[in-house]
Amino acid sequence: MLGAPVERRDAAANRARILLVARRLLREEGLAAASIDRIALEAGVGKGTIFRRFGDRTGLTAALLDDNMRAFQDAFLSGPPPLGPGALPAERLEAFVDALLALIDEDLEIALAAEDAAPAAVGAVAGALALHVRALLTEIDPRLDADVVATLLLGALSPPVVARLRARGADLPAQQAAARALMRGLTSAGVGGRDARGDRVVA
Repeated sequence: MLGAPVERRDAAANRARILLVARRLLREEGLAAASIDRIALEAGVGKGTIFRRFGDRTGLTAALLDDNMRAFQDAFLSGPPPLGPGALPAERLEAFVDALLALIDEDLEIALAAEDAAPAAVGAVAGALALHVRALLTEIDPRLDADVVATLLLGALSPPVVARLRARGADLPAQQAAARALMRGLTSAGVGGRDARGDRVVA
């Protein structure tokens, strides 16, 4: 019994070290460098430790994605405004757009790897983000088709789109400015909601 807490601390330390190494390799050298063999070697653990902890490369990628998104979700759900509660919904949505793009820009390789290796994890993250965006859109204008607008907006902020924009020379500030303009267009009067006659208008 006395040894159990030590084992848990060791396991937690191993997990943190594995994720730290995997994240560094992805950031600095790209997906090709982040093999299980290389991660295990640089983290100072056996391959079996990685497989026992994460299952496989998909599980490791999902853990990296979850680790990245956890703090972001805490920030937009309960952090300080304008990203968190306390600001106007339109201000919160703009802050969300800026912060999500910054997060993707910082760890684009992880986001791209997750798109291929961990689609279930990506789907869960996308669902949580869409739920938040739909709630803000409904606050901004109940006439908006929140599901359609949220789908369009988040689709424009997806990692593959960001990668293509970066390849074309669009840096983070340029992407954020364009995304804010898109958001304002999608949430302007009547777009995705109803026109002056009350007829449904889909963006």
